[in-house]
Amino acid sequence: MFKNFIDSILNWFRSLFWKQEMELTLVGLQNSGKTTLSGQFAEDMIPTVGFNMKKVTKGNVTIKLWDIGGQPRFRGMWERYCRGVNAIVYVVDAADHEKFEQSKQALQDLINKPPLMKIPLLVVANKNDLPNAASIDEIIDTFELKAITGREVCCYSISAKNSSGGIKIWRQDLTINIYLLNRSGSVNGSTLLNH
Repeated sequence: MFKNFIDSILNWFRSLFWKQEMELTLVGLQNSGKTTLSGQFAEDMIPTVGFNMKKVTKGNVTIKLWDIGGQPRFRGMWERYCRGVNAIVYVVDAADHEKFEQSKQALQDLINKPPLMKIPLLVVANKNDLPNAASIDEIIDTFELKAITGREVCCYSISAKNSSGGIKIWRQDLTINIYLLNRSGSVNGSTLLNH
């Protein structure tokens, strides 16, 4: 089932850009599940201090995926690795309510940087398999995702470790939203694709 999740993400990015090569950056606070999520894309990781880079080819699309550390000392690198990418993937630990405000501020600080304007944003609320995980609506409201303008914004709830955590529903919603997005013929402005 998790393979379907990865295929859905790849299809979403293909529908946005129709490119042969894409570059994505995964960011978020420490322990949000970025590395677990990136591990689902490919196993050939190139580790280094503060970040990991992976390349995966799916069909005729090659994705270069940057997984950047979430500790405070690495957050200054986020902007550099997000410049010029096809999309920013911001991972949130949906079960760590105490860090929501800090995570929201880190996201706002990042997306408000002028070089990153208009880069599509995918917010992934991870760890939805935990009993205290926030709902997708709570994440959208808490992180004020509907207020983000000037870029494509999507938000999904998943469990990177437990592939059964809503992946099938997530995939169905994603497919519907891709269809609606493609029908509009545009990804300009702010569009929130719920769930």
